[in-house]
Amino acid sequence: MQTRNKVLDDLSQLMTNAMGVAQGARQEAETAMKSLIDRWLADRDFVTREEFDAVRAMAQKAREENEALRARIEALEKGAAGD
Repeated sequence: MQTRNKVLDDLSQLMTNAMGVAQGARQEAETAMKSLIDRWLADRDFVTREEFDAVRAMAQKAREENEALRARIEALEKGAAGD
């Protein structure tokens, strides 16, 4: 009986070690894939979310200023036509 327990213990230890190696390989593969994707995205000149939001805010402000200027021009044109 003692031999059988030793075999099962060894098998259990082997499986535990194999799971540890598999988990380490998974983490290494995830890190390598993330690094590859980050490099690919950097090479494509994609913008970050912060940069996109900043440019969008600037465009919104420019549209608002454009509308205000358009309204001012129309008011001036009406005033000039009334003279």
